[in-house]
Amino acid sequence: MAHRKEIVTIFGGTGFLGKQIVGDLARRGFIIKIATRIPESAYSLKPYGEVGQIVPIECNYLDASSIRAAVKGSDFAVNCVGILFERGKRSRFARVHIDIPAMIAKACADEQVKRFVHISALGCDKATSKYGKSKLAGEAAILSNYPAATILRPSVIFGENDNFFNMFAELSRFTPFLPLIGGGKTKFQPVYVGDVADIVVKALTSNMNKYLGSIYELGGADIVTFKEIYEKLFEYTGRRRRLIHVPYWAAKIQAVFLSLLPKPIFTPDQVESLKTDNIVSEGAKNMQSFDIMPKSMDLILPKYLKNYKAGGRFAWA
Repeated sequence: MAHRKEIVTIFGGTGFLGKQIVGDLARRGFIIKIATRIPESAYSLKPYGEVGQIVPIECNYLDASSIRAAVKGSDFAVNCVGILFERGKRSRFARVHIDIPAMIAKACADEQVKRFVHISALGCDKATSKYGKSKLAGEAAILSNYPAATILRPSVIFGENDNFFNMFAELSRFTPFLPLIGGGKTKFQPVYVGDVADIVVKALTSNMNKYLGSIYELGGADIVTFKEIYEKLFEYTGRRRRLIHVPYWAAKIQAVFLSLLPKPIFTPDQVESLKTDNIVSEGAKNMQSFDIMPKSMDLILPKYLKNYKAGGRFAWA
């Protein structure tokens, strides 16, 4: 009798982290259902696996019955759904970070899914921003429905096609200065996307139960200030820009107007989030629990930030 391949349902599988997780799971032979509002958006992920291994399925995230249908028959589930800013009635922090995760967790419990991994955010337990508070409330909603869930709190996630270093590198092409909000003293511990994906896979596949019902804070090898992040950006793009000190109050006023852009550089809530350091807490369960050595930014950033040098990837070092 042929061995049945295990099935994973991934919510948010077409995002930056989701794609990495899909690829890692596909290489391990899982059948992967990508639950998405628009199945066509996941067609580009089919080459990550063999024929029939990656299956995009239509899912209405606002409908509990649709979410339950997405996880039905699955052995595992992963939730990567999240937003960085609010837009319209459907894309609100409370809806995306609390209501949807709660419905996924309940569906996993009802359908007896073996393991459920949820992606939260580092520092949400100390946050004063609406984003951070909604992430923390989402964790509570999940654990009340599926107490054995594994919750991961990554810091800023970096890697090729990220929305952090690439955004500022692109911005530096068109402006002679960059904002140093609050003096650029906020601390970050950026974590490589491949490391986070590896942890998700380990949490799902380990034959040990120590990951169940636990919260892990994921930070990379380097702790840097916002100002030092800019310095790394300048080093690897070969393009220096003047840094302008912007107090928090002034940044919030500017962010009101920037938030009107289709893809804002900053929103007032993101400025608020910069008042809290984004680093792993002392004594917290962390990446060492998964026996993963975090990769340094200096190992990864040059590989893709060189595209922003004059002459692009063909420029002289």
